[in-house]
Order: sequence, then structure tokens, then C-alpha cells
Amino acid sequence: MPTHTHDDPPASQPYYNLTPDTVIDAVESIGYLSDARVLALNSYENRVYQVGIEEQNPLIAKFYRPNRWSDVQIAEEHRFLFELEALGLPVVPPMALEDGTSLHRFNNFRFSLFRRQGGHAPELDNLDHLLVLGRMMGRIHQCGASAPFQQRPRVDIKSYGEESVAFLLASELIPEGLRVAYRSLCEDLLAQVRRIWAEVGEQPPLRLHGDCHIGNILWRDEAPHFVDFDDCRNGPAIQDLWMFLSGDRNQQQLQCSELVEGYNEFNDFPAIQLRLIEPLRTLRLLHYNAWLGRRWSDPAFPHSFPWFNTERYWAEHILELREQLAMLQEPPLQLW
Repeated sequence: MPTHTHDDPPASQPYYNLTPDTVIDAVESIGYLSDARVLALNSYENRVYQVGIEEQNPLIAKFYRPNRWSDVQIAEEHRFLFELEALGLPVVPPMALEDGTSLHRFNNFRFSLFRRQGGHAPELDNLDHLLVLGRMMGRIHQCGASAPFQQRPRVDIKSYGEESVAFLLASELIPEGLRVAYRSLCEDLLAQVRRIWAEVGEQPPLRLHGDCHIGNILWRDEAPHFVDFDDCRNGPAIQDLWMFLSGDRNQQQLQCSELVEGYNEFNDFPAIQLRLIEPLRTLRLLHYNAWLGRRWSDPAFPHSFPWFNTERYWAEHILELREQLAMLQEPPLQLW
């Protein structure tokens, strides 16, 4: 049986050596004194902890998954957050040392520290909340439009859709009896996505949050605070808005109008991008399953998502994709 040294974790267990003691030692390596209280927070891609600090407020320590983002890609994320903070926008950037360093290393782990931000999820059925979210996103995108990321990827059909489907079909995760149906359905879905994408045409690339769902927004003092820019990338503006929509078509129409009204106070929303809502939803569905599949060798994933490789799950997912294919053929939302 192979052995693993402290500096050589198994490839299938990237956080093998990330013990509570290592977390504390990492935080203390840059000058903080921990009170030895460590609380693991809900995060799967990276590992995130609340770490108690002597006579100070606790800090949030984020340990980046090895081999996911390069140092320069993480640096681009941090610079974007610093730009947004300098403009007075409600984001939570990493804490920087006096020399400007915000990405640190300890025992082969890369990590950053953040101040703890309290709050709760916004109420997406509250039109006032949506108006404020639209305003904030308009301001974020105004900054994001100044220059695209140079090193981080973009939201596109190839990486989110085509590569996701190819990965899953090459794996053994899809039950044999459902593989033909999945393959055929994904071919139809991607054909529709390509058609709509081509009709919309090339859109100006913005630096985006990229994964702007309510779990990444903390509402406090009548304002949203945007956290976890780990998936920031270039893409169309609507990518940061469509995940705020829920309910039936009439509800989504009303929500969308409120978001865009707020957005337009600071930036011009390209209305043609409303046609990309269902294509982007389709790509997210495909990408999410490939993400789970790619992380399946990490023990945290089978433990947290035990339903993923079951026949029942894939049968229900195929039904969900059939419903999504129908949505791709519906007229897009319109601005009132």
C-alpha cells in the first residue's frame, strides 16, 4: 500500500493534510494569534473556515483547491475585488498584508483571509430587494466593463456545455440504461443553445461574479454584500442576473423588470441578452453534474451528494432536461 508524507497528499484527496492544526498554523504564519477555535463552513470546491482570533473578531480562511486556479488567475480575482471595494461597492475582498500580498502559502496549500461578514439571504420575492440587487449589479458591471480578465476563462458553450457532456459520457457515472437517452437529449439541448447564442450574437465581455446565486449574497442593513468571487470570469451581463429569477413566467417577468430597472440606473442593460436566460440555465444544469462527477474522487462529495450516481437521480435529471428543452423553445422574457 502506498504511503503519503505530510507534503504529499493522495491525488484523490486534495485536502488530506488540511487538519484544524494546519488551518491554525497557516493563519498564525502571517501574524495572527488564534484562540484555537476553528469552524468548518459550508464549502465543497474550496475549504473555508471561521478561525477565532485572540481579542479580535474571527476571520474567514479560504484554502484554494489545488490545481484548479493558477496564482495569476487568483490574483485577477483579488484585483477585481479590490477595484470594486475602492469604488465603495459592498463586496468582501481578501485581506492584504502591508506589502499588498493577499494570497499566502503554507504546507503546499494556498489560502486567503477575509473579514467575517454577517447577513442573510435576500428575499427574491421582495421587489425592493430586487431593485437594490439590480442597482448593485449595474455598478459591479460598470467596473467589470473597464477591462476583461486576461487569465480567467469565460462563460461559453464549449466549457460549460460540450465539455461537461463529453466528460459525463466518458465516465461510468450515468447508468447504462440511460446513456442513450442522455446523449440524444444533450445533443438536442446544445443545438438549441447554439442556435439562440448565434441569434443573439457576440456580446461585450464583462468581468462577472459568475456564480451569483442567493447563497453568495448576504443581506444586512438594507443592502446586499457579495461574497465568493471564486467563479468570476468573462461573460454576458445576464449571467449575474438570471439566477435571481424564480416562480412562474409572470413572476419572473415582474422580477426581471425590477432587476433591470435598478441596473439601468447605473448601466445600460442589453435587453437582447434576455434571450440567453434559458441557454445559460441549460448550461448550468449540464455543468453542475460534470462538476460533481469531476470531484467524485474527493471523499467529501460522495458523502454530501450520495444520490448523485443513482439511477433514480439520472432518470429525474433526464426529465428535468426534457423540460428545459421545451423552455428553450418558449419566447424569451420581455422588459415592460
